[in-house]
Amino acid sequence: MSTNQNNLSPVERIKTKSDALRGTLKQSLQDSATGALREDDQSVVKFHGMYQQDDRDRREERSAKKLEWLYSYMIRLRLPGGLLTPQQWVGLHHIAGEHSTGTIKITTRQTIQLHGILKSHVKPTIKAFNTLQLDSIAACGDVNRNVVCNAHPHQSELHAEIFSYAAKISEMALPKTRAYYEVWLDEQPLLNKEEEADPLYQDRYLPRKFKVAIAIPPYNDVDVFANDLGLIAIVENNKLIGFNIAAGGGLGATHGNANTYPRLGTILGFVEPGEKTLKAVYEIITVQRDNGNRSDRKLSRLKYTIDKMGVEAFKAEVEARCGFALEPAKPFEFTQRRDDYGWFQNHEGNWYYTVFTESGRVLDDDKVALKTAMLEIAKTGAANFRFTCNQNLILSDIAPADKPAIESLLHQFGIIEHTENAGAMRKSAIACVAFNTCSLALAEAQRYLPTLITRLEPILAKHGLSDDDISIRMTGCPNGCGRPYAAEIGLIGTAYGQYNLHIGGDRYGYRLNTKYKENLDEPAILAELDTLLGTYSRERNTGETFGDFTIRNNWVQTNPKSAS
Repeated sequence: MSTNQNNLSPVERIKTKSDALRGTLKQSLQDSATGALREDDQSVVKFHGMYQQDDRDRREERSAKKLEWLYSYMIRLRLPGGLLTPQQWVGLHHIAGEHSTGTIKITTRQTIQLHGILKSHVKPTIKAFNTLQLDSIAACGDVNRNVVCNAHPHQSELHAEIFSYAAKISEMALPKTRAYYEVWLDEQPLLNKEEEADPLYQDRYLPRKFKVAIAIPPYNDVDVFANDLGLIAIVENNKLIGFNIAAGGGLGATHGNANTYPRLGTILGFVEPGEKTLKAVYEIITVQRDNGNRSDRKLSRLKYTIDKMGVEAFKAEVEARCGFALEPAKPFEFTQRRDDYGWFQNHEGNWYYTVFTESGRVLDDDKVALKTAMLEIAKTGAANFRFTCNQNLILSDIAPADKPAIESLLHQFGIIEHTENAGAMRKSAIACVAFNTCSLALAEAQRYLPTLITRLEPILAKHGLSDDDISIRMTGCPNGCGRPYAAEIGLIGTAYGQYNLHIGGDRYGYRLNTKYKENLDEPAILAELDTLLGTYSRERNTGETFGDFTIRNNWVQTNPKSAS
């Protein structure tokens, strides 16, 4: 498949003329007459790990006063596998307070992002992160994004070995340009530009974003099939023998455009660990680079490349570039996707506590002083901080001697009570950022889903389902950042206060859901779910999940784009 080079999208032209992602960012930053960047720089800056946004709650007010919209920036860290030291958390806490809204946001890709950073604060923010040995390189943009991996070390004795692949892949797939260091950290340009030649991304980068996940069965908290490329660790006799490779996952879609769709990854085969795994990952990226659609960005993700080429042709091209064939996939099974809350101990004797972090928002509110509590814990130096793809925080790697002190702080700030009192559906919920900062949002998500669940909880109690881990996910638009299509109940915003209701996904991440009803407001959502959950409670088989029940009862058909 070849892309018509004469019909490139505007973003493709911006990338190739950007001087290796430098653009005119330095000049944009110096323009104090506006809070915005130059138009082309708004695309270039994504490759540096940030988006230009504005406060949509204040658009109308500012427009009425003939004022510029209140522009600000979201900065996202590159954290392969989602791990911070206590010292880095302390620094992050203060950076968030000095430069952003103050809220520390855990994303569905196992990293941290800060919102509301004014243009004059962007460079100081990145410089502050650099002092903590943190960066935001390639956290956004048409490149490999943050590589995710099962978060909890108690899940496998081989967790550390498998987890290390997240950093290896992230490093291998980093852009080679020094633009980030020149623009934000004031480093001098290289005397020999050939030193930043980029054989992977060349001067055009990828057609769209590229996401990699690593899963350790039987746990699938990373939603491995929802990624462009998924590595499923195969362990035999307590030894990592390699990975099954799945490709072509991606959950973005566009309302009213039938050519766009969510899709779960297809398993291509098995590869041995080490250099062969890294080679396979690299060449899958190059096949997408050379064959992805660069004319229509709505059709540019790897899933569309695979569906246009055909799975077998895509696999053959990958094998030809690798110089070896993929072996037949090995058997595996996922039996859990939710996080393990509370205390757990791993095989080395270290302790871990998973904190319920609703919608991934670490802040102090009238319910719990979560942000202050995490700062006090970080100050002890006794716990690392890990993040899950379900937007929760794990206090990790705690020595047995330090556990009492950490537990005392958790009790002091009510964190244990906060975590234990959260209902099962609430603990399984995911929401994207949506309003007030996402420019694509049509409806609320992270600010509204907690309220909706509060109104659903009496319905769950009425039907005896309060302890059922039914997965519910909400997004403010169809782009899928909160993975709503891979939930038992998905709510996708269509307009302010209205959502499409999707049902029929499975609990473990193998099957997409299907649209059931369109454009429902809150009373309609509650009424529909009251009826559906009531029938499920009365008629389900022993051990049957809500998603499986909806398929068995033919309320919706199995989505053909599910994992295979």
